[in-house]
Parts: sequence; structure tokens; C-alpha cells
Amino acid sequence: MKRINIAIDGHSSCGKGTLAKQLAAALGYKFIDSGAMYRAVTLFVQRAGLNPEDEIAVTSVLPEIRIYFEVNAETGHSDVWLNGENVEKEIRTLKVAESVSQIAEISEVRRFLVAFQQKMGIDKGVVMDGRDIGTIVFPNAELKIFMTASPEVRARRRFDELSASGIKTTYEEVLGNIRNRDIIDSVRSDSPLTYTNEYRLIDNSSMSRDEQFEMALKWVVSVLNR
Repeated sequence: MKRINIAIDGHSSCGKGTLAKQLAAALGYKFIDSGAMYRAVTLFVQRAGLNPEDEIAVTSVLPEIRIYFEVNAETGHSDVWLNGENVEKEIRTLKVAESVSQIAEISEVRRFLVAFQQKMGIDKGVVMDGRDIGTIVFPNAELKIFMTASPEVRARRRFDELSASGIKTTYEEVLGNIRNRDIIDSVRSDSPLTYTNEYRLIDNSSMSRDEQFEMALKWVVSVLNR
């Protein structure tokens, strides 16, 4: 059976991971959360007491970092492991989110993780979400989707997720973080977040998860039937 790679890019907290997981489950594909890998590097840097803006220091510790995914028996989802420790919950905190875009700006970090990500897609059958999947990681992906929503909608969703996880913050803090990340992700010199005519666009500001999944699945079917 024909297998393809699916790249899902877009702004933070717009549901990229949710859609990617749905498509991967429906197709029997492997889901890879590239953003989680950058968060894991960020967590390592924070634990090491390094300045995320110190590119030389951050680059020097990359050889010490080992990131991989393992399926959580309780949830059925792939959790992120950092050097033998499950860090899935810790990498989702606002503290990590506040520095992850700075870490992702560092070219050596991007090259380090992109090489790993590209190996995962050699045999096809991968759904990967992030910021530069369709432009840098899988430039030849058969299907590229760009997702967005208004900052206010994304902040409300993210705030509700954090609150449900017991993480204390405010809606205003989350909104400020999202707006700041949008700017950093879009203007960075190395692999900025961009939307080209190769992508199919989903603005889910007023869409349900089922509606966006049905739309994306139709696109997958059309590509598979070419």
C-alpha cells in the first residue's frame, strides 16, 4: 500500500499535535511531535543552568542529549524521554514554553534535531508536526498542512490545558507567551515559520476537532489516490 509523509506546520497551540495524532491513528502511521524535541532540549538547558541565549554553551551540551519516544501504556500516546527519563509532563510547562523559541533559533540545535527527524521519515508513513517540517525536515512531503487560529483562541485553549494539568498560570501570561513565540518563530533567520502555496490551510478558530480532522483526512485520501 502506498505510504506518504505528512507535514503539519503552524503557530503554537493551534492543535497541530491533536490533528497529527488523529491522522496517524487513522492511517496506522507513526506520529512525531518535533516541538516536543525542542522542548526537551530546552528542559536540559534549563536544568544545566545555562542561558538559552548563549549559543556556544547550548551547542556544547548537545552531544550529552539523547531524546526518544516511547508509547505510554496508560494513554496509548508516545511520551518524550530525555536521557532515560520520561519528561512528557515537564516539557509542557509554561517555564519551558517561555524559552523554547530561543533554543529553536540556534542553528546547531536545529541541525541536531532535523537530522534525527529526517531519519524517522526515510521509510514514509510519518505524520510530523512543528514549525519547519514541510520546508526543512520533509521538503518533499506528499501532503503539507499549515494550521493557525487567532492568538486569543489559542491562548484560551492552552490555558485550559495547563489548568487541567494542575499548572498554575493566568490567561494573560499564556496570551503574552503565544504572541511572543509567534514573533520569534516568524522572524528568526534560520528556518522561520512560513506558509507557502504548497500548503493546505486550516484556520480552526471556529472549527471543531472533528471538522478539521475530516477536512485533513479528505486531503490525505486525495493524495493517496493520485
